[in-house]
Amino acid sequence: MSEAGFTVAIDGPAAAGKGTISRAVARAFGFAHLDTGQIYRAVGVKVLEAGADPADPEAAEPAAMSLSDADLAHPGLRTPKAADAASKVAAIPGVRAALLEFQRDFARRPGGAVLDGRDIGTVVCPDAEVKLYVTADDETRAERRWKELHAKGDVRSFKEVAFQLAERDARDASRADAPLKPAADAVLLDTTELDIDAAVAEAAAIIKKRLGQG
Repeated sequence: MSEAGFTVAIDGPAAAGKGTISRAVARAFGFAHLDTGQIYRAVGVKVLEAGADPADPEAAEPAAMSLSDADLAHPGLRTPKAADAASKVAAIPGVRAALLEFQRDFARRPGGAVLDGRDIGTVVCPDAEVKLYVTADDETRAERRWKELHAKGDVRSFKEVAFQLAERDARDASRADAPLKPAADAVLLDTTELDIDAAVAEAAAIIKKRLGQG
């Protein structure tokens, strides 16, 4: 591993499993982990708590530029409302620019790093040593998200969850700045038919090979 570190970039749509895979491989290899979606969630929640619209650049850009550790530790970052706000602020170029350097600094830290998000391999870390694009079919992702929400006491219907997921997919893929798409050299990891252990094993094998351990 070089002094600049070893970067694993993991992208993909919501509920495909990229967050779980990222945390697992970070633990397995002793790498630092950054859920970049958490950063955008924090900005979105900060805007909402100020009583503003997350889609408004005049509210979102200052929130991104003043983001603090306290904002990243906010207890409400894993809610559906935070996820929706994150998708809206992430479509604003000024917000993405404000958060880009933070992510890049994290990625090149000594000891290795895993970053997961929606534009890590394409924009944030185009030179990452490993790029994975984790996906699954729409119905599988909707079912996973629906089960996750119900386990937390959220009683919204499967149809509503599927609609909201499709809506977010469309917003993420169609934004003008850094749309969600696999990097040209990313390895596609389809988790539709994989349980989490199998998906993690596949990702780990790809990383080991790049490290010269496979």
